[in-house]
Amino acid sequence: MTRTGPMIALLASLTILSLLLGPAGFGLPLPVILWQLRLPRTLLALLVGGGLGVSGAALQGALRNPLADPGLLGISGAAAFGAVIAFYWGLAAAFSPALPLAGLLGAGLGAAALLIFAGRAPTGPALILAGIGLSAAAAALLAFALALAPNPYALAELTFWLLGGVADRTLSDCALAAPPILLGAAILLRLGPGLDALTLGEETAATLGIPVSSTLRRAALGTALAAGAAAATAGGVGFVGLIVPNLLRSRHGERPGALLLPSLLAGAALLLAADILVRLAVLILPLNAEPPLGVLTALLGAPFLIVIARRLGR
Repeated sequence: MTRTGPMIALLASLTILSLLLGPAGFGLPLPVILWQLRLPRTLLALLVGGGLGVSGAALQGALRNPLADPGLLGISGAAAFGAVIAFYWGLAAAFSPALPLAGLLGAGLGAAALLIFAGRAPTGPALILAGIGLSAAAAALLAFALALAPNPYALAELTFWLLGGVADRTLSDCALAAPPILLGAAILLRLGPGLDALTLGEETAATLGIPVSSTLRRAALGTALAAGAAAATAGGVGFVGLIVPNLLRSRHGERPGALLLPSLLAGAALLLAADILVRLAVLILPLNAEPPLGVLTALLGAPFLIVIARRLGR
């Protein structure tokens, strides 16, 4: 069995559990429930988690920073702002695919702005600074849009969506999210040799014949496609790209290229497991509704971030 064999087996087990788990517990659902509710939720969790996981591994390798996360470049914030605009103008109510489409458009514009800000020959520090600027701008625009929400009900709906989740999505949402996430993942998976060379420093990588600027651009583009589409369809699901690569380093080593595929699989498994947990929470705890998926990933990720920071400070 290959090193990714156990992860594939875990993914298969989690997928079966997700398809069988409902509000009343485990059981074989009716076909209409399976196809319209549980299958889209499961597929989207796999897509979003995988896209965020491989994006985090690629960014940590490209920027040589174990704390790098897809949200660092501001692409997720730009996607969220695009989706909020669709909410604000009533497009999402009139045409349900308008929400993920607007998020994808926001992610695309954010990626274009990121590459423009970083310059013609971007370096790691330039991408980080450009990403921080884009993230700050997206957060300000998002807060402005929320402040101008047309009514309290729209504000509540916007806020709940921004907390993140894969519930109540359709197969159409999966069909919209799958092409950019899979394309972004494919771009990032091909960056292994370049990312491995970048661990030696940008100057050393250039002497080895690695096109540093092109590698960084492709890392930004792949992240924009994968993480942007994830944010456009699932809202604010964070920390997956941060947690997964750091968990895998003890097993797969420090070489970024070796972490890309395992991070894709582990990210899908982590988010699907988290979604199963939020559904189990309603069955176990005295809750009236499922807790937002983004809240759970944040609760898992924040302590993990502190642990990593303390480890780096030693």
